[in-house]
Amino acid sequence: MSVKKPALKTIFLTGLLVLVPLAITLWVLGLIIGTMDQTLLLLPDEWQPSRLLGMRVPGFGVVVTLAFVFVVGLLAHNFIGQKLVGWWEAILTRIPIVGPLYGSVKQVSDTLLSSSGNAFRKALLVRYPHGESWTIAFLTGAPGGDVVNHLQGEYVSVYVPTTPNPTSGFFLMMKASDVIELDMTVDAALKYIVSMGVVAPAHNPRQQRPGPLL
Repeated sequence: MSVKKPALKTIFLTGLLVLVPLAITLWVLGLIIGTMDQTLLLLPDEWQPSRLLGMRVPGFGVVVTLAFVFVVGLLAHNFIGQKLVGWWEAILTRIPIVGPLYGSVKQVSDTLLSSSGNAFRKALLVRYPHGESWTIAFLTGAPGGDVVNHLQGEYVSVYVPTTPNPTSGFFLMMKASDVIELDMTVDAALKYIVSMGVVAPAHNPRQQRPGPLL
């Protein structure tokens, strides 16, 4: 008895649904491990794993990288280490071009990586890229500096990520009245964006209106 064509197509698509996420996950992990393995180039030639063990060990750079990060964190966590970091940053900030760049990157990394940081405060629904379409954005704060002198009314700063890579996107300042706060966690919103809308968050009827954005 022959298998019908629709059945063959369904079986093939089922196989793809199983293998594609696995393949992409392994590819990303391989890319990360390969990048971290480049840190082995910083070791002296006589300390290279390939010379000590007589063979190349894939992923050994991950161990070296994690150990290095841990040691740096351990040293910077005590009083002497904090003084050294402060001294190092004071030197960098006085170097033209390097100083402003380092300061900006450090401020962003402190916001994103600090345990007390709050980079993405709330998930929002905004009109973008035109008034007839909607997308998900994240509240990042309020406009500051001289910018507030040129804006009439209450504005908020939002980050509109791209799909499926939310690490790139657009920084916008929008009227607070033009954005809608979503009853959705930031993690759920990020998953929704990365999946290109395929993995939709569960629908939870809102019991009460959210409070002020800021």
